[in-house]
Amino acid sequence: MLGVAPTAVADDRWSVVPSTGGGGRSAQEGRPYFYAEGVPGSVLQDTVSVINPGRKPLTVRLRGADPDNSEKGGGFALRARPTDTGAWITFAERTVKVPARTRADVPFTVSVPEGATPGDHPGAIVASGGDRSAAVRVQLRVGGPTLSALTVEHVAVRDGRISYELVNRGNTVLESRLAVRADGLFGEVLDRAPRTLPLELLPGRRVTLSEPWPDRPALDSVDVRLTVSAAGGAHDEAGASARFVPWGAVAGAAAGGFALCAGGAYGLVRRRRRTEEKPGERGESGEPGGSGRTEVELTGAVT
Repeated sequence: MLGVAPTAVADDRWSVVPSTGGGGRSAQEGRPYFYAEGVPGSVLQDTVSVINPGRKPLTVRLRGADPDNSEKGGGFALRARPTDTGAWITFAERTVKVPARTRADVPFTVSVPEGATPGDHPGAIVASGGDRSAAVRVQLRVGGPTLSALTVEHVAVRDGRISYELVNRGNTVLESRLAVRADGLFGEVLDRAPRTLPLELLPGRRVTLSEPWPDRPALDSVDVRLTVSAAGGAHDEAGASARFVPWGAVAGAAAGGFALCAGGAYGLVRRRRRTEEKPGERGESGEPGGSGRTEVELTGAVT
């Protein structure tokens, strides 16, 4: 997939932006993206501008693209081959020559197929020229019933982080809010108020995210609960249990206990042997001071 280059660039670099009908810098300060809405079967029209503030002529090639969320982190990227909105975009001309210090306005259409599903269909217009590419977003909504729905799944606590998966099960782009809570044996150990996650979750996408938890308890059994919500009534909860044990301290204590027990056993054997070897002690032969055998405990040796 291709990363989306920002459209706001330095004065000596070209950019691609929605046309505003004006000229110069005002075109860059207009609409931040395209927004279009239509029912299946409709044809929508707009104009994209390629601005060249440099001193040399510029040639760029335009194409439509589909955005996607990366599986880890939910970052925004573009698919190499469009199958949705990017494939529905047609330009008046694909290759555009822009003179120095001017701009070129290129009309385009978005033809919504008859069988298009209702809801959000994000897209993008990408311009490639020279050694770089730049893109501007296309926010297309197809008329019909919309559903805002999401789930949070596979919550786990490991390596100082709370990981989880967020799934958009509706047909609208979602900006989600997340709240995190954890309760231990003796009460609350974590309480993070709802905050907006820094990603836009596209319809049908699943992403893996995580929350840092550096101050987790050293010794406790906790229940972690994640609550997510989004506009339109989307809401879900999921959790996981985790036990925190300071295994280093436990191992040290166990080693110390073993050494103490071994020392005690060794002392007991020494005392037992001294007692059994006293002069005049009756041997196994039954005679005082006899030379009979003496059994030594814990070794099995015979002398």
